[in-house]
Amino acid sequence: MANFPSILPTYGTQKSSAPAVRKVQFGDGYEQRLTYGLNQNPKIYNLTFEVSETEADTIETFLDLRAADNASFTFTPPGESASAKFVCEQWSKSIPYLNRATIQATFRQVFEP
Repeated sequence: MANFPSILPTYGTQKSSAPAVRKVQFGDGYEQRLTYGLNQNPKIYNLTFEVSETEADTIETFLDLRAADNASFTFTPPGESASAKFVCEQWSKSIPYLNRATIQATFRQVFEP
């Protein structure tokens, strides 16, 4: 299990949740909801890293390697006390200034042994 490099994202991290809920709605307006699965509430983090070009290359190489072997990685989200397993299926890199880069990435929590 690979650990994400110890490079912190900038402030302004966006965290979203999408609980696994099945809903049945009846004609009289009555609604019943049921959560299903063992891990019903995975988190999704939209992260921005404003870093040096060298650190950006480190992040991008790490993510490229995880994409090549479809492996998850361990990451401790900002403001959280415990790490979790994530995958990153999409990221982008821009270079706004000389020797500076911005990486925007979406980390999706996964539940694996």
